[in-house]
Amino acid sequence: MEPKAVHMTLGVLLGGLLALGVELILLLLGAMAISNGIVKQGAALQLTAAACVIGCLVGGRLACAWWPARRLLAGLAAGGVCFLLILAVGLLWGGELSLGLQALIELAGCLCGGAIAGLLCRGKNRRKKGGSRAR
Repeated sequence: MEPKAVHMTLGVLLGGLLALGVELILLLLGAMAISNGIVKQGAALQLTAAACVIGCLVGGRLACAWWPARRLLAGLAAGGVCFLLILAVGLLWGGELSLGLQALIELAGCLCGGAIAGLLCRGKNRRKKGGSRAR
């Protein structure tokens, strides 16, 4: 593997880990809000989806910073890594793999958050080579 590919892979892995950390913090805050009666108990799926989107947005931004080009792919990859980490933690915690509505919501949230990060970072570091164009 060439050093550039290692650098990009490390960026995706760190982005996925950061996304998982942000998600866990947001879910902890959401659980505290539910236990204090600020948020209804029926809003657990919405909190999960929001935590996935926001967490992967943050983690995807980190991954995009490590990639020189194709930042949408970097954001999506960070979201995918985060989802795989969620599945791994679920397997370690619960011992069984059940891919139901919850997993589908988490997958969609992770990929959407990563894609948003990639789209937001897409225009950065683009410089015009010939100066400004005359219109």
